[in-house]
Amino acid sequence: MDRRAARPAGAARVEVRRAGPRDTFASVILSGVDTPIREPTFLILTALAREPMHGYAIIGEVAALSDGRLSLRPGTLYGALDRLTDAGLVELDREETVDGRLRRYYRLSPNGDATLTAETERLRRNVEAATARLRARSVRPLAPRTVEGLA
Repeated sequence: MDRRAARPAGAARVEVRRAGPRDTFASVILSGVDTPIREPTFLILTALAREPMHGYAIIGEVAALSDGRLSLRPGTLYGALDRLTDAGLVELDREETVDGRLRRYYRLSPNGDATLTAETERLRRNVEAATARLRARSVRPLAPRTVEGLA
């Protein structure tokens, strides 16, 4: 029997990868997602961590989270939301009509929550390692300076 014939027309082909002994929970969750997560994606997921939001609220929250360093344009945001929805990290929460216009609210999916948690932990470990090395550098005694052969 040909299994391809059993799939409905237009249905997406999903590749399933079994976890191996060296895989961690995070590596399985993040398979198919660019890691490390790029900053705009990280900030979009972070913006949605507290509560569902509509697009323009996400744009404002990302700007606030980045202290104004990152300003998403609507087209960029909605493309990212489509990609994150396709990856299973974000879900449509609800739709409502405001002033005659459809407003879509998005929320983190359980996979999105796990991905954000794993990425936050990865970044935290990196910051701890860098901080420890910077502290070690600042307390290291300076080598004695010699002045005309004298120490």
